[in-house]
Amino acid sequence: MASRSLRIVEYSPQHEETWDSLVASARNGLFLFDRSYMDYHSDRFEDASLLFYTGDAPIALLPANLRDRTLFSHEGLTFGGVVSGNRMTTGTMIDLFEALLEYLKARGIAKLVYKAVPHIYHSLPAEEDLYALFRTGATLIRRDLSLSIYMPDRMRFQERRRRVIRKAGRRALSVSQSFDFDGFMGTVARVLMERHGVQPVHTGDEMELLASRFPDNIKLFTACDNGSILAGTIIYESDNVAHCQYLASSPEGREAGALDAVINYLVSEHYGSKKYFDFGISTERDGRFLNAGLCEFKEGFGARAVAYDWYGLGL
Repeated sequence: MASRSLRIVEYSPQHEETWDSLVASARNGLFLFDRSYMDYHSDRFEDASLLFYTGDAPIALLPANLRDRTLFSHEGLTFGGVVSGNRMTTGTMIDLFEALLEYLKARGIAKLVYKAVPHIYHSLPAEEDLYALFRTGATLIRRDLSLSIYMPDRMRFQERRRRVIRKAGRRALSVSQSFDFDGFMGTVARVLMERHGVQPVHTGDEMELLASRFPDNIKLFTACDNGSILAGTIIYESDNVAHCQYLASSPEGREAGALDAVINYLVSEHYGSKKYFDFGISTERDGRFLNAGLCEFKEGFGARAVAYDWYGLGL
């Protein structure tokens, strides 16, 4: 299927090298879009990822899956719209979306759900897709709220957070990188079940697998007392952003201020050279419920709002 000179190719394993090469060179590419990350849960989704070519040259890709006659950009990822390199222009992106809609209609797909890559993950401006979505009549169907610290000019921590960090310092907790993903994910599972009645998306074994595939990108940091994990976070690290994929603290850790100690170490020392430290979303129910307490906690470290947007388009 083509629009003008643009051609769409359905992804298959034979395209893995081309796909990963384009992700690595893209201005909004992340290791999350690498096939070694995406394919770990391939049994849960009907992959419908697409590559876009002009002539023989790949210019963009779309991580996607198909469910109930709807193409999602991809349900197994927090976000992931059109990934493209520096040569992408607005006109080409408009052509791309025209070709995409023709392709979807020809295959009887009834709806597109599109999760844009937030701007903090762009190495260069890359929002041509938002304009193309607007031109097609797509509507905003969900907006999650993340909280991020702009590291080059970060604000001073709130006095309450500084007080808790001092409290944790008196406990002389051990804060460092850890490889006990299974132990930490056990803490995450207990916290989520107690507070929300849900299980984490990843198991400890899955996080260990992914960290072994991406040791430079997926890292666990914990605060321990006598070898016992009190709190921690799994960081998904990209060029511009250190993103908290999971944050959790045991009841004893909350009493000791252990999570504050971990965040203080990461923001003040370990990731001081990053452009953004992103805490992740603080919203539920498709973005319509704000967890005010969690939001306030993150804002206490100087984090401010970044929108994670979803768009829908009926075909």
